[in-house]
Amino acid sequence: MSATGLACRSRAPAGDIPALHWQGGPVDCAACSYADLRMRPGEQGCEPGHACMQDAYARRIDRFFRWHPQFGDAQLAHPYFEVRAIAARHASVFRLMALIDDPDETVRLQVALRLPLGQLGRLVSDPHREVRIRVAQRADAALLAPMRRDPDYGVRELVARRLPLAILPTMADDPDRAVRMRVAQRLEMPALLRMAADAEPEVRRIVAERLPVALLSRLVADIDWRVRWEVAQRAGAAVLAQLRDDEDPEVRRAVRERCTRDEGAMHG
Repeated sequence: MSATGLACRSRAPAGDIPALHWQGGPVDCAACSYADLRMRPGEQGCEPGHACMQDAYARRIDRFFRWHPQFGDAQLAHPYFEVRAIAARHASVFRLMALIDDPDETVRLQVALRLPLGQLGRLVSDPHREVRIRVAQRADAALLAPMRRDPDYGVRELVARRLPLAILPTMADDPDRAVRMRVAQRLEMPALLRMAADAEPEVRRIVAERLPVALLSRLVADIDWRVRWEVAQRAGAAVLAQLRDDEDPEVRRAVRERCTRDEGAMHG
């Protein structure tokens, strides 16, 4: 039976998206470069509506390349971006540089996930944030450093999670609160102490969680009750006494609970 004749037989589940060529219209196996695969059984072959490189549906394209990863290199210049992106998952890493300036971010995203680290720098300034996020997830210290000033806060937040501690203090003044929160979660003394004056209470609360107990007095009069509550969880007796009559009931409750626990530990 010819490849065209076999094209009508499909294993697509009932109710699934009908087989449709990526340019529109029905899938034409006879016009496909891999028409001979239709005569092969199971995963040695292909099937419209299930595993097909010409389908518009990415899942079917993906299944085709999982069955035939050896075709990845040959399809890196395919006109359909989904084919290029999925082929890039299977292609030789030595061929990926050809896609580094691909017009579609979906393709460049796959490149960012597989490109050797020594070549990843070419994508540091990619116009799409998701590509730069993938770069930041894999980059080494030398590559992460220039990404501290990325225009997207999500990229900078990831950089703050991975940047070496030695240069992390340079992000303590980041304009975005979420980034500074990540910085405060990792920063070491004495740089951490400088963040006790941060404009955002969420950042100062994290600082209160991590400051040495002897320095918590710096935050005992913080204007935000959440910061003072955090101080009450760890402060020594002298600082705790200053919070006993705090204006906020939650802080006063925290002080009472601390005192009860401490007394119980002394007599336990």
